[in-house]
Amino acid sequence: MSALFEPFTLRSLTFPNRIWMAPMCQYSAEDSGPGTGVPNDWHFSHYTSRAAGGTGLILVEATAVSPEGRISPADLGIWNETQTDAFRRIAAFLKEQGTVPGIQIAHAGRKASTDRPWLGGAPVGPEAGGWQPVAPSPLPFMDGHPIPDELTTEQIQEIVGQFADAARRALAAGFEVVEVHGAHGYLIGEFLSPHSNHRTDAYGGSYENRTRFALEVVDAVRAVWPDELPLFFRISATDWLTENTDDDRTGWTGDDTVRFAEDLRSHGVDLLDVSSGGNAARVRIPTGPGYQVPFAEAVKARTGLPTAAVGEITEPQQAEKIIDEGRADAVLLGRELLRNPYFARHAARELGGAVGSPRQYHRAA
Repeated sequence: MSALFEPFTLRSLTFPNRIWMAPMCQYSAEDSGPGTGVPNDWHFSHYTSRAAGGTGLILVEATAVSPEGRISPADLGIWNETQTDAFRRIAAFLKEQGTVPGIQIAHAGRKASTDRPWLGGAPVGPEAGGWQPVAPSPLPFMDGHPIPDELTTEQIQEIVGQFADAARRALAAGFEVVEVHGAHGYLIGEFLSPHSNHRTDAYGGSYENRTRFALEVVDAVRAVWPDELPLFFRISATDWLTENTDDDRTGWTGDDTVRFAEDLRSHGVDLLDVSSGGNAARVRIPTGPGYQVPFAEAVKARTGLPTAAVGEITEPQQAEKIIDEGRADAVLLGRELLRNPYFARHAARELGGAVGSPRQYHRAA
């Protein structure tokens, strides 16, 4: 059998294949009234079409644990029961198709309150329906962005509780995987990196202090997430600062990620979703096919923690080779699944694998 189509088990949950859908914001929720942050017909169509296409796991996009945690006013949220109820329909349909339903829970930190990308992505101020961002330190993401409010220790603990509440709601909605978003320069990643965390209290300075908030979130989520279901963590393996030799800023590195993977495993994380970048503006990132796979490979090889690889994985044979060579345990596809919701079906035909087929599509099986 194709390695890409071998089932994969974490705790008591078995994924039918290793082709997974990465969380990708759609910026398509209502931004006012009772529909704020609630998944709608667009989200249902978007996610269920990839399930009908044979994707083994679908991770719903970054879903905010509080209104202030949204990247944009049009982001999804999971801080109330109206949102939870709306997610039930999506999670149930994914399971009906044999796809594992997962969700990424997140807080955008200093990168919150921005416009939709196709409208320019600029900061949205309170006068235009936005809000004041918060962060570990009063450092804007880049020129032209607001200076965020520095979180107090009491506010930090409140956000830890919001992550736990979001995980409870995710479970009630029917999701079987929850992923904590610690990547791409959002709040948890901001705490991890010395580039964005200049605190001098118990949440800043040393590696142990900078990772404290992330581990407190993981502990709080793991405490309410069933033992039989897996917990993922998404990380940016590097800020791409040390790789830019003419940049004297200090950031999070690949070695930090390997070290932190050991900590995450001891706190109950079952898989590391390894991406990169997003925390430091205007850095050079040497993109190319599979350019982030070595980060996932290093974590897996040096710690034994299962990993998922991301980053310009676009061809069935390319994905097959990553799994077959043991460089990662799964591949998370983003843009390729936007282009081709049926990637898994096409890959199965090319590689000799198999995916389930909706009864209504039996003539194409």
